[in-house]
Amino acid sequence: MPGGRFLPLAAAAATGIQVGAAIVATRFVVGEIGPASLALLRYAIGFCCLLPVVLLTRPLPRFAPRDVVPIALLGIAQFGVLVALLNVGLRYLPSGRAALIFATFPLLTMIFAAALGRERLSAAKIIGILLTIIGVGLALGEKAVQRGSGDHQWLGALAVLASAACGALCSVLYRPYLRQYSPLPTGAFAMLASVGFLSALAAGEGFFATPPALTAGGWCAVLFIGVSSGVGYFLWLWALKHAAATNVTIFLALSPITAEAAGSLLLGETVSPGAVLGLLAVLLGLAIALLPAAALSLRGVVPGRPP
Repeated sequence: MPGGRFLPLAAAAATGIQVGAAIVATRFVVGEIGPASLALLRYAIGFCCLLPVVLLTRPLPRFAPRDVVPIALLGIAQFGVLVALLNVGLRYLPSGRAALIFATFPLLTMIFAAALGRERLSAAKIIGILLTIIGVGLALGEKAVQRGSGDHQWLGALAVLASAACGALCSVLYRPYLRQYSPLPTGAFAMLASVGFLSALAAGEGFFATPPALTAGGWCAVLFIGVSSGVGYFLWLWALKHAAATNVTIFLALSPITAEAAGSLLLGETVSPGAVLGLLAVLLGLAIALLPAAALSLRGVVPGRPP
């Protein structure tokens, strides 16, 4: 695959790994702070990381007035609603089950992209995506079917599925704006819009009335989540600008694998044979889904774009 085609997929893979690391950090701190407050801190920090780079860009980026509201709404959905729903889901579901449900993200992306005429359905993509979901299930093992506590598990499952659907739809709808504008200012503006939205939700949790009572470890986790999210979402939008949405989102299958590996390294958890099989299934699924697109690109055909 030519370097120009490989780099967006490498950026997508890096984002998938970042999401997995952020999931581990979120699990560490979610018991100390409300979900909306955590999302607010996450993207406020992410925006502060991107802002200096945007201000140094010459000429300063400008959005057409007709594009301001749609980009802001996509930012609110992608960075605000998605994370808030995921954090709510993690309160009612074990992280393994939440990760397995969220692994439907690329499948939902493919469905939305096909329904909107942005991509064509293909047997290779369907088989590849299903293999990655199976791989995630194998990697998580019994965690994928472990029941949560309480009477609202259905609410947690619905929240995680809605989170995945929200992100999938945004991934498809972002493409026209990312073709017109640079991913860096687009991502920064989208994050700023989400910060305004999340501020209202966090206020309902008392965020502005009482400062978050986080431990030192909790603040370190929040800082890591925020900084990595700023970098990760720039890479995510850059990948969406240069590759089909399904080809980008399929790399989210790496996030639960990363979370399992991080749990092994940081928490001393044992890596099961299922985790190894799961990783192999995910890699096989990625290969099956992406190799046809690579072959098309070598022939000069833009993959994922209807004729």
